[in-house]
Parts: sequence; C-alpha cells; structure tokens
Amino acid sequence: MICAVCKYTPIELFAGFGEECRFLEEMPASLDRAEAASHANLCGFGKALIEEALSSHVEQMVLVNCCDVMRRCHDVVAAEAACDRLFLMDLPHTCGPCQVTSLARALKRLRDSYEETTGIEFNLKACQTAFETQETEPGTYVAILGARAGKQLEDAVRDAFGLAVRNLTCTGTRSLAMPEQALQTDDEDEFFQAYAQALLSQVPCMRMDDSVGRRALLEDPNLAGIVYHTMKFCDFYSVEYAEVSSRAQVPVCKIESDFTIQSTEQLRTRVEAFAEALGFAGGLSSFAASNGKEAFGMAQATEAQGRYFAGIDSGSTSTDVVIVDDAGAIVSTLIVPTGAGASKSSEACLASALEQAGLTRADLARVVTTGYGRAYIGEGDSSVTEITCHAVGARHLDATVRTIIDIGGQDSKVISLDADGHVAKFVMNDKCAAGTGRFLEMMARALQVSLDEMSEMGLAWREDVAISSTCSVFAESEVVSLVAQNKDVADIVHGLCESVAAKTATLVKRAGGTGPYMMTGGVAANAGVVTAIERRLGQKLIVSDKAQLCGALGAALLARGN
Repeated sequence: MICAVCKYTPIELFAGFGEECRFLEEMPASLDRAEAASHANLCGFGKALIEEALSSHVEQMVLVNCCDVMRRCHDVVAAEAACDRLFLMDLPHTCGPCQVTSLARALKRLRDSYEETTGIEFNLKACQTAFETQETEPGTYVAILGARAGKQLEDAVRDAFGLAVRNLTCTGTRSLAMPEQALQTDDEDEFFQAYAQALLSQVPCMRMDDSVGRRALLEDPNLAGIVYHTMKFCDFYSVEYAEVSSRAQVPVCKIESDFTIQSTEQLRTRVEAFAEALGFAGGLSSFAASNGKEAFGMAQATEAQGRYFAGIDSGSTSTDVVIVDDAGAIVSTLIVPTGAGASKSSEACLASALEQAGLTRADLARVVTTGYGRAYIGEGDSSVTEITCHAVGARHLDATVRTIIDIGGQDSKVISLDADGHVAKFVMNDKCAAGTGRFLEMMARALQVSLDEMSEMGLAWREDVAISSTCSVFAESEVVSLVAQNKDVADIVHGLCESVAAKTATLVKRAGGTGPYMMTGGVAANAGVVTAIERRLGQKLIVSDKAQLCGALGAALLARGN
C-alpha cells in the first residue's frame, strides 16, 4: 500500500506495479510528535502528515511538491527514517505544453525510481486499466471547499445537513480525462504525455499559478450550500474565501481548523448552526421556518404529554435550565456550575428547576438541549445549537434585536439576524480562550479579586492601561507585571475590559453586525466589559436580567414550537 496526499499523485502509475494507493485523510488527536520534529508554523495538514508517518511507520509514501509544506514534510519524514520508501515528485504549476512535457518526464523518473527500488517491472497495460470513468453523484448536495478536509469534518457536515456531501477539497476534485487512444497505445511516450496532460488539466488547486478554473465548482445548480474550510498557517485558501463568498450564489460558512480532532465540538457547532439557518433537517430546520415544529422533529405536544417545556444549556462553565408553559411564559429557571460531568449537571439542574416550579418530569411535554454538552445529555428529546437558541431567546426578550453578542465561559459569538429574526451570519472566536468568561476568571484570580468586584472595578479606572496580548496565558503574565509596577488594580481591570471589547468589536465587524445589539451570556453581568463594548460600538447594549439564560430560554421555546 502506498500513501499519497495530493490529487496530482499518479496513483494509476503504481497500479502498473500491482500496488494500491490510499489518501491520508484522518485528522489525528494531537500533533505532539510532528511538533517536536518540525517547524512550529508548518500548517496543520503538514503536521498531521508527519504525525501519521511517525506514529504508524508508513511503509511507502509518495509526495508531490504542490507547495513548500510538502517539501518540508519530505525532509522531516526522510530525516526521521519514518518511511521505508519515500518519493517526491516534481509538479509544474501551470498547464502549458512545456509544463506537460516536464511532468511527463517526472512521471517516467518516478516509474524508473520505483522499478529500481523495488525490483518490480512496470506493466503499462495494468496502469492503463486502472483509469476509471468518474461520475458525479446527481441530486442536491453540500460542498466542502477550501483547504483539505479530513474524514471527521466530512462526517460532521453530512450529519448536520442530512444531504449528500461532496468533499471538493484537494483529493475530492481528482478527475482525469484520459483520451481513449492513450489507454490503448503501446507507445509509452504517447501515454505519459497524455497522462501528464490529464493530471494538469484537473480543476486546479490553489497552489497552481492559474486557479481560475476553480470557479466551476460554484456553478453546479445542485449545489445547496458551501462549508469553506481554511487551515491555520495557510493563507492561500483564506484569499480564495473572499472570492467564493462574493461569487457564490448559495450560502457560505467559513470554518478554520488545525487538522486535528481537538476542536471537533466547535466545528460541529458551526456546521450544525449553518445547517439550522438554512433549514435542513439533517441538523434542525430554521426556527423561523413555516413548518417550525415538525421541521425540528417537535410535533405539537398533546395534553397527555404535559403542558410545560424545558430548555437545558450545557455550557463549559454553567448549566442553565428554563421551563416555560404552553403560552411561553417562564415558570422556572436555574443556573448551576457544570462541574466534571455535563450529563449529571443537567439532570440535577432540571430536577431542581422542576422542584422549584412544583412540577414533575411527567409535566414536561418536551426537552431541548443546547450548548457544547448537548450531545452528551440524556435528558433531551432534541438538540439545537446555541447559535439558533440564542437567536430565539434574544428575539423573545426583545423583538428589535438585530445583533447578539454572546460571551460565555468557553467562547465568544456574534450572531447577526435579519429583519425576520433569521440567523443571517454568525462568527465565533477560535480555540483560544482570550476574550471569554474563562479569560476573565483567570485574570480575577491573578488579581486576587472576585468576578463581582472586577465588574465594578472596570468602571472606576483613572489610567488607561493597555493589555496588548491576544493570548490568555501571556495576558496573565502582563497582568502580573503590571501589578509589580504598582499599577492600580482598577486600571488593570479596565485594560482587561478594553481587551475583551476590542476582540468583540472585531467579531461584530466580521459578522456584519448592526444595532440594536443585545449582549447575552454570563459576561453580560460584567458592567466594565459591557461599557467598554458600548464605547467600541458607539451604541448602548440591551442587557436583560435573563442574559445568561438566553440559550436555555431559546431551547425551551423551541421545545414548545416557538
């Protein structure tokens, strides 16, 4: 078995040696070995490739120098002796006559090198037989475009939409149009020239000098939506995203990863929220859809099923429960620390909220869960992303809201709504906790103040102290340094509030947010942060006394049928 990573890899060539090729698509759990052996700024996929080679000792691997990362991967894998047979094929980055001839020669060199290394004679007929006619699956589908997407991401998109998914990143767009004459000829020169032409005539990747041909991927009438994937430390696809978002005639959702499964929950949340906003039942339909209850799998409850509805928001810091009656009025709320287990916290929280309202579990017609722990809660009948739930909850609290700023314990989100309350666009912070509730908790500990004290201190500042770091760990070091300089604690807290506000304002801009703005999540209780954000936006924020319960409220209303 030969491992390959690029659609320009001549996999049919190795069929001429009786060998099969497989593309490395798995997203590893970590990149520990790769990071120890390679440069820190190598892209996530390059590190994943090295991690695979170092962890499982790949016997044979063929790399194509489509980008500098592949050259670096080749050097590292070779230096670590992680592969029995390792080959690097030169790839021209244009498709002119000279480049086709150059690639044909490179294919012959690769053939000769493999023959010499293995002692196996190349069989032209076996190679020609390996070419298959590739047919595109008909019907509506969601496309994954951009940088290479691993199998786990592809599965997440498929689960969210309940539609066919076409992975049109890298190897997913491999399609060779070989003339019949080239598949019948005994002339190797003629065959390799046609082979090189077919390889270079594919829909180009972004590493090719002329990538205009990629626009054809946006023109399929069966295309229903695009999940656009970018890779950390890879600028090529970030550049293309700007064009795709302006040219595409279908909705586009951008996500970024480091090609590991460490950020699975964030990616899943973004993809499912995108599916919900578009009204696909694989995730859950838009709360504003005309057939809302049925689309969410929430048929109208009968009197025998109970008259009350509950929403559980299982977050990283707290678990929140809201119970509403059949008129949508709130009858009970509760907020408890999530602790070590999302399932146990949700069960206890729901039981306490029922007891508070004088109800039993049998009185609940339906329970909807949300938050990062939603998939692990056994109490729910359905689950909906916090993006949709915050939108429903915020509109219930104030129908004028057009932009929601949700700063929770683990992440920050900005959700832009259209005039009818539909989620028009949303953005989230990446894996770093900077600018979140967890960030403020860390800083409060460093300053030896409570969160309540910090909230008021942010308003009583005198000196404008800047906290420049964008990393929670480094920001803590800055805070310690400022304390050592005898800076007033209130001034330091103000600097922290401004740091959070700056990051939030950037998210608002990316989401295209406009007023009126509502702030939700636990950080909405921090007066210093709220004031700092208001200064940045130039508008007052709507802050409800139910701000932290907004997600659970939206879930309860969706359980009711909104």
